[in-house]
Amino acid sequence: MPELPEVEVVRAGLAPAAIGSRIAGVSVFDERALTRHSAGAADFVSRLEGRSFTGAERRGKFLWLPLDSGDSALIAHLGMSGQMLLRRPDAEAERHERIRLHLEHPLHGELSVVFADQRTFGSLAVDDLVIDGPSLIPSQVVHIARDPVDPAFDDRAFRATLARRGSAIKRVLLDQSVISGVGNIYADESLWAARIHPETRADALSTQAVNRLLAEIRAVLAKALAEGGTSFDAQYVNVNGQAGYFAHSLNAYGRGGEACPRCGGAIRREAFMNRSSHYCPRCQRRR
Repeated sequence: MPELPEVEVVRAGLAPAAIGSRIAGVSVFDERALTRHSAGAADFVSRLEGRSFTGAERRGKFLWLPLDSGDSALIAHLGMSGQMLLRRPDAEAERHERIRLHLEHPLHGELSVVFADQRTFGSLAVDDLVIDGPSLIPSQVVHIARDPVDPAFDDRAFRATLARRGSAIKRVLLDQSVISGVGNIYADESLWAARIHPETRADALSTQAVNRLLAEIRAVLAKALAEGGTSFDAQYVNVNGQAGYFAHSLNAYGRGGEACPRCGGAIRREAFMNRSSHYCPRCQRRR
């Protein structure tokens, strides 16, 4: 599933083409791509056509494009395999294309934004904006915590939350109401970098350990952003259809049985919440 770096790469790619564009038309080919828009396809189309995008925002794994009405936005969640692609207006249909937005940009002219999704777990919607502190965010994002690269992320509050949690630290990192955007890949990588066992109780971590973990999370996410995200197959690509290459920089995730790049011990792979955890038992000792 795309995590913070992948969604941020898509957001940054959409921004220059979307901001200032007028939505000339909307084509919905598969209503399964509107599971987050309960009012249906006709309402989705009517709330978009004729409007313009005024921004490109993200929180965690959600991205949204505010509309010039000032009270709503087009929101996207990519699910497991969703793609937001920029295409020429006359481009042939993409494989697994679900929705196409026909845009008119004052500088770039006509272009299309295509939402393609092989596994149909992703969705688009037009959602009302609500007040969240100094910001306006879609109502569907209110329950999502700020992510660690957000300047408004509160390190002190995060430490206080961990001090009250008896759950395993990896489980807490995947809780989007505590910290957003850190999925399975980047949790494993950050815990490896911080030398913390994924089953360590969150409330057992010292202030120094939590600070070290936050620093490593931010470093891992920054490197992943610089390398365009993590692609293991053709399902995650940027808006131009290009894959990220952070997979070549992974130290723990997906390397079960291989030597730890730090100590040479064997990386262990274990079942975890219908997925897998990857860690080094030698240098990520459980205390």
